[in-house]
Amino acid sequence: MRRLGRLLRRAREESNRSQTEAAKLVGWSLPKLGRLEAAETRRIKPDDLAALAELYSVGADTLAMWQELAAQAKERGWWAKYRKSGIFTDDLPDFESEASAIRTYEPQVIPGLLQTPEYAEQILREGQAQDDGAIAARVDARIRRQDILHRHQPPEYWAIIDESALRRGMAGFPEVMVDQIKHLLRMATRSGVTIQVLPYTAGAHAASSGSIVIMDYAEAVDPSIVYVESYAASLMMEEPAEINRVSSVFSHVSASALSGAESAEFLRAILTEAESGSDV
Repeated sequence: MRRLGRLLRRAREESNRSQTEAAKLVGWSLPKLGRLEAAETRRIKPDDLAALAELYSVGADTLAMWQELAAQAKERGWWAKYRKSGIFTDDLPDFESEASAIRTYEPQVIPGLLQTPEYAEQILREGQAQDDGAIAARVDARIRRQDILHRHQPPEYWAIIDESALRRGMAGFPEVMVDQIKHLLRMATRSGVTIQVLPYTAGAHAASSGSIVIMDYAEAVDPSIVYVESYAASLMMEEPAEINRVSSVFSHVSASALSGAESAEFLRAILTEAESGSDV
């Protein structure tokens, strides 16, 4: 949806029209056109796109592309019902679904796209006072997000997990964590998935301030996005300087982390410790 919004804005600008003028010429309110260009609405009528195509004098091929993007946006909007209930308070699933590559560093928990349902439930129960129904809905939403890694053309996925996330889980809920680590090992064997562990022995590192998610896109019209989440709020950043700075941090953390093969051995060692009853 973000891509369509940018394309509509670019077409308007290339036709040398302001938002106010364009909205008036097609008989719309200014907020309606503004919502389309800002990707704040997912249901777009084909006739509305046709009206804009005529106004901006774009060809049939461009209109067809707009209509295809609008149809895709509607199909991908499965998370709308979760947003209405307050489970999703931002557009992260939307941005994930369109990304061609996702890079993430997580210091405290297993990244959401790699969590098992049991692990996700445990984390939610530990962190928030909610009834069983609310927790079940949140777990379901989190697992639904993972569909992007199983589709026909999944994004490249690169996750760096701090050792503390592994150790804390193993100490708190070892049975759940054993299955979670086995899942990480399975996912690490998939094409396009890279999992690294940042061990304690790496010492101080560049991402000490918290978790990172960087989403890249195949089309030049879609700049990368950095997603940063805290307990109180989440933040999306798109400025080139911000993207470059966070990407540099991720590269430094990756250089400090174990390689993919070393990370797999590290995960197997934790499983061996758990199975032997050693302290973890």
